[in-house]
Amino acid sequence: MSIFTKIAEGEIPSYKCAENEEFYAFLDINPLVKGHTLVIPRREVDYIFDMEDDELARFQVFAKKVAVAIKSAFPCVKVGQAVLGLEVPHAHIHLVPMQSEKDMNFSNPKLQLSSEEMAAIADKIYKEFAK
Repeated sequence: MSIFTKIAEGEIPSYKCAENEEFYAFLDINPLVKGHTLVIPRREVDYIFDMEDDELARFQVFAKKVAVAIKSAFPCVKVGQAVLGLEVPHAHIHLVPMQSEKDMNFSNPKLQLSSEEMAAIADKIYKEFAK
């Protein structure tokens, strides 16, 4: 069982930003910028392109709704999307609020935020998602 499956099942704590019966979104614990969120399917699948077409379509639509919530919570030019997937064997999408393309550079230093700040960020996104 991957760490992301354990997070989605509540076995490992996370900063929840959005969820439904199929998908779960939570803050990246090593964010590039405030609001950097990961979106995962609850079903454990390693490679995003191993997902069935209809599931992948629903995954993208869910990610879009999360991105809209992020953009509302953290005004930015756009919310970037990246699918890397080598560090954790569970399909996931990175959603990153961008003021410029430099914000999507994964070799940038990561932010160090307090647990209180992370909780406030997640709550802000969650409230926007629920609207």
